[in-house]
Amino acid sequence: MCGIVAIAGKAPVNQALYDALTVLQHRGQDAAGIVTGDQGRLFLRKDNGMVRDVFHTRHMLRLAGNFGIGHVRYPTAGSSSSAEAQPFYVNSPYGITLAHNGNLTNAQKLAQDIFRTDLRHVNTDSDSEVLLNILAHELQARGQIVPTVDDVFAAVSGVHKRCKGAYAVVAMITGYGIVGFRDPHGIRPIIFGERDTPDGREYIVASESVAITSLGFRIVRDLAPGEAVFISAAGQLHTRQCAESPSYTPCIFEYVYFARPDSIIDNISVYKARLRMGEKLAATITRDYPDLQIDVVMPIPDTSRTAALELANQLNVKYREGFMKNRYIGRTFIMPGQGQRKKSVRQKLNPIELEFAGKNVMLVDDSIVRGTTCREIIQMARDAGANKVYFASAAPAVKFPNVYGIDMPAKSELIAHGRTDQEVCELIGADALIYQKLDDLIAAAREGNPDIQAFDCSVFNGEYVTGDIDDKYLEALQASRNDSAKKQKEHGSTIVDLSNG
Repeated sequence: MCGIVAIAGKAPVNQALYDALTVLQHRGQDAAGIVTGDQGRLFLRKDNGMVRDVFHTRHMLRLAGNFGIGHVRYPTAGSSSSAEAQPFYVNSPYGITLAHNGNLTNAQKLAQDIFRTDLRHVNTDSDSEVLLNILAHELQARGQIVPTVDDVFAAVSGVHKRCKGAYAVVAMITGYGIVGFRDPHGIRPIIFGERDTPDGREYIVASESVAITSLGFRIVRDLAPGEAVFISAAGQLHTRQCAESPSYTPCIFEYVYFARPDSIIDNISVYKARLRMGEKLAATITRDYPDLQIDVVMPIPDTSRTAALELANQLNVKYREGFMKNRYIGRTFIMPGQGQRKKSVRQKLNPIELEFAGKNVMLVDDSIVRGTTCREIIQMARDAGANKVYFASAAPAVKFPNVYGIDMPAKSELIAHGRTDQEVCELIGADALIYQKLDDLIAAAREGNPDIQAFDCSVFNGEYVTGDIDDKYLEALQASRNDSAKKQKEHGSTIVDLSNG
């Protein structure tokens, strides 16, 4: 999962891009990058690390220009190489820079096509570089010295025809403008906004609405699946549907975990969706677990707080903060190695013992992936004196890997894969385990926007909305995402083999 932003301004945009990336920092802490354009020249700064660590005053002063794009990244397959930090650049045609959130499911085939047919070279393992070269080739095929609006939208149509998977993209065509577009299924989020200045109207395109409103822009709307927006160098905004058969199936995990609660995605308030998750989870507990004697409800910070608060309200049970979080520890479910994850959990959370002593505690988390975190947390609650420890997940059991840009681990490493709820309960050491029902999760999200008929719920039900995922693909994914593969990748890069078809 990554965060993207683009700004077409009337004044220098370096500070605004920086500020937007800090707001989107939750979407990726592995690397950050900004590129700006000024009078036909590009200025780029990118590196591994948090936004505050990548950009210093000397870097910001060099990022000249009124147009630019930015990116925050976390590694989809465990790599933390600075070579894969974005934005990426290709010099032909025009000079194009691109930042991408998502994952192309046919990236390896496209890399071969680029090498053999398009005669282009891909230098990293990143599917974002593949996507950039596809866009560049489609734009170059138009054969125009000066690209028109029609040329830009035709190139995006060509991307849609060739690329499969999930992608939300911002790109800058040097000297001509900024384009943003979304995959035909609308899996990954992208939204645009505007604001008026004394010098004219400025535009922003970003992963989440919070990046728009925090900078003083007005939200215009989300891009529809398959739609593109183009802001020309003159500041004119154009939008067009570029996909032949778009469908609306956004990723439901955005509402469960990734998005900030103060964001609105596809006209759905993330905060309200999480409140409804807590409400529906409480209804499940009341109906299916009437004998539980719950003294207190506690969230696992941070993303489960909203659901836990509403769950406590619905159950008429005290809500308490039982764990204090160290915010300087990374996300544990993307860390390679069980030992490192286990150690990180203890460093990340510390219990307030007086809230646990002698009580029957209901712990609430947004989801359960490997089970490492919740197993350690449950033990910490017992060590702090809890009488009984119940565990509730605001999401259903995660049983399948994600192929659309979230680094869900290999299928064999998902604790719920191939196990019953009771078996998982015993493995994590809980006195009771309650999962959200999938229908309830869908209803909690869809209530915010009834126009969305379906969501991508593949991590829960194994149904991949792009229709191109088979057992062979998942087996290859398993080989690349298990802990041993990630450790190998840490010590050296993997080169895509373009010699065989």
